[in-house]
Amino acid sequence: MAIPKRILVKSTPEAQRRLSYFTERRDQVVSTIRELVEIESPSDNKTAVDRLSEVVAAKFAALGGAVKIHPAADFGNHLQVDFAGKSDAKPVLLLGHYDTVYPLGTLATMPCRIADDKLTGPGVLDMKSGIALMVYSIAALKDWHGELPRPVTVLLVSDEEVGSDSSRALTEALARKVAAVLVLEPSYGFEGAVKTARKGVGEYQVKITGKASHAGLDFQKGANAIVELARQIEKVTGFTDLKKGLTVNVGIVSGGSRTNVVPAEATAQVDVRIARLKDAAGIDKKMRALRPFNRKCKLEVTGGINRPPMERTAGVAELYVKAVAIARDLGWKLGEAAVGGGSDGNFTAGLGIPTLDGLGAVGDGAHAAHEHILISELPRRAALVTGLIEAV
Repeated sequence: MAIPKRILVKSTPEAQRRLSYFTERRDQVVSTIRELVEIESPSDNKTAVDRLSEVVAAKFAALGGAVKIHPAADFGNHLQVDFAGKSDAKPVLLLGHYDTVYPLGTLATMPCRIADDKLTGPGVLDMKSGIALMVYSIAALKDWHGELPRPVTVLLVSDEEVGSDSSRALTEALARKVAAVLVLEPSYGFEGAVKTARKGVGEYQVKITGKASHAGLDFQKGANAIVELARQIEKVTGFTDLKKGLTVNVGIVSGGSRTNVVPAEATAQVDVRIARLKDAAGIDKKMRALRPFNRKCKLEVTGGINRPPMERTAGVAELYVKAVAIARDLGWKLGEAAVGGGSDGNFTAGLGIPTLDGLGAVGDGAHAAHEHILISELPRRAALVTGLIEAV
């Protein structure tokens, strides 16, 4: 994939000093990212995730942060770190996660390596580089000001990649106390655009219960669950409305046992994406209003919208304007993007808290074998984050 030429503008002397600060420490940042990547942390392995949590907590504690561990039974613990500031303004929340999608042992076939300007490895982009940027951004502000210009809270959760069920309440509780939320998930594209809108996410299961019978001897006595499900799939996919940014995708279908048996059960797993919160109730009502075409079959719908959309509200737009000004001073034109995937920023934005996402590293291949970041972009991203903490 070709890397597009960045749109550059004239930077200010102070911004250049800041870029130089992070450029001089770029090797340290890379070393920290490698350290974090080489501590594997799949969402479903509490021991592994907690091991990484301890390492990250120690780094923030060394900077004077007050560490608070929020225990979780089924997932890794969640990490909160509070930093005092010179002012009594509301804190800024730096939000992210340290779980990854890769199973233990992935490093054996996908090692953390440097090749030219790329640093590769499982979770390097999503989002262990973002964690390192948090650490060095806070360190920089302390170097420049003696103490932080305002209070900052860091929240790193352990289950973002699997739905954030155990951390959502904590994320929302902390978000209600802050002035703004900065999410250090990966940026969009090689241009490094920030994310000002994300789709909300819903997951549904449509289960059909029919009646089994012998396909040759008693065909008419059966009720084919797969046939019924096929008709339901055609109906639910018709709920898609691209003009509204609403999509319905049937991603997994299962059912039946043998070809000579009229199947008694069939199930579909359905992914729903919404761009607007006002469409959530409508699509949920449609899903729950499904009824069997065949009266011999029973139909059950479970699930729902589990992540609200992050809409480009006035508060989000205001944060983006500030980010654009900071990037301009640093010497480049910062773009924005609306994306289909969700993050924990959806929760905070859904509460009406100004939220800006995609402030993490620039790279490609999240969740894939070629996952990597661009090392040369790390100073820009760190300088952008520090500037936003000051500007909120």
